[in-house]
Amino acid sequence: MTDLAKIPVTVITGFLGAGKTTLIRHLMQNPGGRRLAVLVNEFGTVGVDGDLIRACADENCPDEAIVELANGCLCCTVADEFIPTIEALMALPKRPDHILIETSGLALPKPLLKAFDWPAIRSRITVDGVIALADAEAVAAGRFAPDAEAVAAQAQAEGADHETPLSEVFEDQLACADLVLLTKADLAGEAGLAAARAAVEAESPRPIPILAVTEGAVDPQVILGIEAAAEDDLAARPSHHDGADDHEHDDFASTVIDLPEIADPERLAEAIRALATERNVLRVKGHVAVQGKPMRLLVQAVGARVRHQFDRPWSGARQSRLVVIAERGDLDEAAIRQDLLARIG
Repeated sequence: MTDLAKIPVTVITGFLGAGKTTLIRHLMQNPGGRRLAVLVNEFGTVGVDGDLIRACADENCPDEAIVELANGCLCCTVADEFIPTIEALMALPKRPDHILIETSGLALPKPLLKAFDWPAIRSRITVDGVIALADAEAVAAGRFAPDAEAVAAQAQAEGADHETPLSEVFEDQLACADLVLLTKADLAGEAGLAAARAAVEAESPRPIPILAVTEGAVDPQVILGIEAAAEDDLAARPSHHDGADDHEHDDFASTVIDLPEIADPERLAEAIRALATERNVLRVKGHVAVQGKPMRLLVQAVGARVRHQFDRPWSGARQSRLVVIAERGDLDEAAIRQDLLARIG
């Protein structure tokens, strides 16, 4: 790549827990000869995803080329954070061949694409493609909406095509995509994949390639080098928020719950499942200290599906912290903390 060539950027979007971090880790481990840089934008103040990605740092994507912006939407902090961060990545001693951006699971991708039109970076960078990840099992079950029957009843009562914020996020991510990955294909099965594919095709405003993947394992040639120049193709990527002065982030809220050391990881998992069913919690992620275990416990939950595993030894204080995300009206921080402590105690 010459100094005059634009650096391609791939925007990786998708709903909460769809597998964006897993995909990025796979690309970092299989870069296809590219020198990568990564920008992670999380919803919440605890950077779980960035920490997982840093564990894969190597000569193809060293630690200094991995940047995390927490507790803020990239497209809402263009001047203060996004532009300076992109400029810093482009100014690395070893210039990256390709930049990966992992958006927050609650992000609307189109406003981020508009940020690439800023004069400070437009001549030096291009959006190679937008990759939307969708959890095949969840999409097949319609779980991107918290209660499909209640939404349908409300729409009928109001006499309008009323949609929940969650469905709007899902649809906007699909509408902006150049490629859709149906993740966790092994959990969905053939019937689930067929149902998920049908759901994506029904929501997409135009034909989009759809691939099924497991554990983020996809050939980087499929993901990188699309050359979509998406910043010049905004009209073909409709959004529910087109024409609005701004996009809304007030529909969702997050909180951080500090926990003591626990004795039983499965008991914690049950407590998190209860939060999903009883308090409409969408996402839980973080690290937890387990009594007598030198390794930290990584916890990742999407709705009532909870995964936990020991990932690596603690480096520093054994501090148990979970990020909890829900729609704003459902996030009762005190009640959630009380429920968790009572159930794991």
